[in-house]
Amino acid sequence: MASNNSRSNRTLIPEARHGLDQFKYEVASEMGMQNYDHVDKGNLSSRQNGSVGGEMVRRMVQSYEQNLK
Repeated sequence: MASNNSRSNRTLIPEARHGLDQFKYEVASEMGMQNYDHVDKGNLSSRQNGSVGGEMVRRMVQSYEQNLK
């Protein structure tokens, strides 16, 4: 297993962290997970947490593809 120093989920641009967090909370809210920013993520299932991240990636890819057109 990879060490924590080589994790790929680091924010490459630290200034983007706030925007990514806001995006995460927006997506979670749209998926019916109210107050996601105040919920202990350890009490949520992997499926619930993963679905938020997966939807974020889908939207980012879709946005990128739209910009290519």
